[in-house]
Amino acid sequence: MDPLIAVVGATGTGKSKLAVDLASRFNGEIINGDAMQMYRGLPIITNQIPVDERNGIPHHLLSCIDLDAEAWRIGNFKREALRLIEDIRSRGKLPILVGGTHYYTQAVLFKDQLVGEGADEEGEPEPGKELESTSQKWPILDAEPEIMLEKLREVDPVMAARWHPRDGRKIRRSLEIYLKTGRPASEIYKKQMSQKEEAVQKEEGLLRFNTLVFWVHAEKKILNARLDARVDDMVEQGLMCEAQKMSDYIHEKQSQGVEVDQTRGVWVSIGFKELAPYFEAVRNGDLSEKELENLRRTSLESIRTATRQYGTSQVKWIRNKLWRALSESGKTRCLYLLDSSNVSEWKNCITEPSEQLVQKLLQNEPTPDPKSLSELATAEFSAKEAQGRVKAQTEILKCYTCDHCKKTMSGEDQWNIHINGHPHRRVLRAAKKKAQRDAYFRQKEMEEKQSHIFKPDS
Repeated sequence: MDPLIAVVGATGTGKSKLAVDLASRFNGEIINGDAMQMYRGLPIITNQIPVDERNGIPHHLLSCIDLDAEAWRIGNFKREALRLIEDIRSRGKLPILVGGTHYYTQAVLFKDQLVGEGADEEGEPEPGKELESTSQKWPILDAEPEIMLEKLREVDPVMAARWHPRDGRKIRRSLEIYLKTGRPASEIYKKQMSQKEEAVQKEEGLLRFNTLVFWVHAEKKILNARLDARVDDMVEQGLMCEAQKMSDYIHEKQSQGVEVDQTRGVWVSIGFKELAPYFEAVRNGDLSEKELENLRRTSLESIRTATRQYGTSQVKWIRNKLWRALSESGKTRCLYLLDSSNVSEWKNCITEPSEQLVQKLLQNEPTPDPKSLSELATAEFSAKEAQGRVKAQTEILKCYTCDHCKKTMSGEDQWNIHINGHPHRRVLRAAKKKAQRDAYFRQKEMEEKQSHIFKPDS
């Protein structure tokens, strides 16, 4: 298979810089895999790499969508990215896929995705987003979780047993799959997993290409401080102007009677939605200068918090979903962690090891153990390996309800933790004492009744 380089990692770790370094060294071109960076005219809010830092390297799918364009979905991105990969290769160059929207990246790397896990069916919503037309067609999808769960028990009891009664999003998704396909989601999952296992056994592999994945990572405390500083830099570079431009656009559309869907696309980007209340207050003019400044300061702090949280969620995706997909493919050794905690050591920690690995890939030479690159890599991958082989998704999770504690847990692990925990044991002891006390009083009551029955007349 032809080679593909993929660069993943949390925001602020240096993914874009690594991609440019590798493209410069190995005659490559870069494909952007960040959903927000596809929008035109917002380089600061979307954290696009500045033109003067691209080293003349072509960047595809970067700044290519207008504000009024319909937001791309996974299927759109995957088709265009695969087309670009072939186009870049046809010109004798190395394609490098880089970005923080990891479900986009994963859809390109792997041949097949489970329904709801990056599936690329036409119209497939982004994680956490649903199509309005779906609920219009099936109103039950707008019902309370308890009502949807009752229906799911009828059509797909296996999936119904898997979800917590309050997990409305997952219940809704499982029911939606049945309504769309006419087949229980549990059967679809089982068939897809069987196909995956068969492909691995036949050594066909699940990766589309001969892939090398670089995970640019940094220690959490160091990264959080770096992200806070970056927000300050963004403000100096013009973050407020870009956010105001977006706010003005929405206001203008509303004045024309056009409602902008602010739940999708660039409108959910970090930096705009946190500042939206501030610009609305400025437009209304009902706050004092001091109140406006306080609101501005609060909004910027919200941006810092959201940026840190987003970085954490990106890392969780890599540790869980990307690792699981690679594990199911038997390809965890193609994932290499590069430690960017100390930017002054970029050459030793990032440049040299990444170039050596790409060189080995292109020359079809064996690559080293991913744990050997750094202490951080050793810690991360040793922890994953210690968890053992990932359970196949055909082993559907189940929910367990404790009648004593009136609690519901998802999965056997959580159930075992609960029944062996002190709170559960305390409830059992209290229940046992109550049962003994009730039995004692029942016995006393029976004895009194018997003594009254057999008491001789006076």
